[in-house]
Amino acid sequence: MSDLTHFNEQGRAKMVDVSDKQETVRIAVACSSIEVNRLIHSQISEGTNKKGDVFAVAQVAGIMAAKQTSSIIPMCHPIPLTGVNISFQWDIDESAGRYVVRIEAEAKTKGVTGVEMEALTAASAAALTIYDMCKAAGKDMVIGPTYLQHKSGGKNGDYDRS
Repeated sequence: MSDLTHFNEQGRAKMVDVSDKQETVRIAVACSSIEVNRLIHSQISEGTNKKGDVFAVAQVAGIMAAKQTSSIIPMCHPIPLTGVNISFQWDIDESAGRYVVRIEAEAKTKGVTGVEMEALTAASAAALTIYDMCKAAGKDMVIGPTYLQHKSGGKNGDYDRS
């Protein structure tokens, strides 16, 4: 069991000890998406959704989720985030009737462990919030895929999804 980093000598789950790791600036960018129908696209674009500004609420939800990642992912360390940013971009194919919101979440810290889970949690929460804000106009929305696009910092070096 000694090669498994998240298990103790009894074979039970543990949080990895990161106290000897080097503090570095760490950045992670995660992406997600949500496909919506034409009505939902119109409501978001025109600001007519009955629950309010969909992207503004989703942005705040993503930031809040990043800050709470260690509360919902059992082996994540609570880390001091130095920045979180969420952006939204439409990918529209009118002829196919496809309206997709692309979500990008960037999380930053200066610490001893990475921020990949915080970025992924932020992107996921933003997508879920869009669903929640828009479900009255159609429940046929599809979330995903959600993935890590980039990470930098730490002993394992940089990662870029190709």
